[in-house]
Amino acid sequence: MSTEAYQHIHMIAIGGSIMHNLALALHRKGLKVTGSDDEIFEPAKGRLAAEGLLPEAEGWFPEKLHSTPDAVIVGMHARPDNPELLYAQEHNIPIFSFPEFIYEQSKNKQRIVIAGSHGKTSITSIILHVLKYHNRKFDYAVGAQLEGFDLMVKLTEDAPIIVIEGDEYLSSPIQRVPKIHKYHHHIGVISGISWDHINVFPTEENYREQFRIFVDMTPKAGTLIYNQDDEQVQEVCVPNDSDVNYIGYTIHEHKIKKSGKTVLKTKKDDVEIQLFGEHNLRNISAAKEVCKQIGIKGQAFYEALATFKGAARRLEKIGENEHTLVYKDFAHAPSKLKATSEALKKQFPDRKLIACLELHTFSSLNKDFLPQYKGTFLSPDVKIVYFNPKTLEHKRMPPLDPQDLKAAFGDEGIEVYTDNQALQEYLLNNNWKDKNLLMMTSGNFGNLDLQQLADTITAS
Repeated sequence: MSTEAYQHIHMIAIGGSIMHNLALALHRKGLKVTGSDDEIFEPAKGRLAAEGLLPEAEGWFPEKLHSTPDAVIVGMHARPDNPELLYAQEHNIPIFSFPEFIYEQSKNKQRIVIAGSHGKTSITSIILHVLKYHNRKFDYAVGAQLEGFDLMVKLTEDAPIIVIEGDEYLSSPIQRVPKIHKYHHHIGVISGISWDHINVFPTEENYREQFRIFVDMTPKAGTLIYNQDDEQVQEVCVPNDSDVNYIGYTIHEHKIKKSGKTVLKTKKDDVEIQLFGEHNLRNISAAKEVCKQIGIKGQAFYEALATFKGAARRLEKIGENEHTLVYKDFAHAPSKLKATSEALKKQFPDRKLIACLELHTFSSLNKDFLPQYKGTFLSPDVKIVYFNPKTLEHKRMPPLDPQDLKAAFGDEGIEVYTDNQALQEYLLNNNWKDKNLLMMTSGNFGNLDLQQLADTITAS
């Protein structure tokens, strides 16, 4: 069903990262878009306001649905007893989760879904960059803001394909199944599996099973591209269906120059790229296989890749001088922490690495989950873990003892901070000659201005 079937769409939890991007995309297509949320932060607040979509007041107002919109899209931030959701249910207004709506809008397109515990944003971003570079028509839904892309969602009537970053988290408060099960992919990718979302998937086996279901949903003549170096992925991606094309990938052949630049070895010429790290070299291989399936091969792929600067907050360089680099990264899960910190240390082995990890998610702050971090934070020379006690209170979780945290990581040398100002003071008082800094979080270190921090460190 095309968006032409809808004139008015109401969005419950319009302020979410991906939800507000969908709202803007639909608004720009000419649809009437209304919405509500009980809290909206920047940049969503300013972006919605600029196009007249910011709700007049925060909160839930069932009367907004009295005009009977053609459809309601409900975000995961809403609760099952949300007053607007209950009104829509009582009055039989069509209700979609985000992934259901994306599927409805792409039934006549080839759907490419990038799944996995880590790497999916980077793989999706590379594919989108290559497609744009070669002027291909495509739709997309991605979880990070990309350079050269105004929105994180694009839906058109004429694009033959859609590239979707497939989150394994739940679809909506009333549809407790992973988003990746709702897109019905033709080409699927699994980048890696590492237990996460302990509040939803209480065991590692239960979490892994969600990816097995995704694999089994690959249709006849469909393609499943998977990380053959990941043992958990290998468990679910057993080639047992002769009607499915299984493609394994590994680290792209490469070398690291003395300058710290990574060069890919190809059949024709060496290609210098702006990414680095073994995890990104796998991401590149995955993206290359996807692009091959949709007609972009070999040198055309590498030509575009050479101009790719990376996705926002994925090993993003935010400060630099002749003897210091400062990076921020979305890493928070154990596998992401290990891959990111190892990558930066290996790329610049002659510099000391100071790495700061913020524990921010439900899983990372859970005492039962913390042992998953053991052995994942070995590469940096100085290892710092920060958490905000107020985040624990907000999530209604018990306090964390710094000593228990060190024991879970298996490293008494880890420095633990619970005050972001004390952390900032420590970092600013360091001698940064021949040192790099890595800030890793899915949060914001208690509203610490990371760009200002990086600018101050690299100003000397």
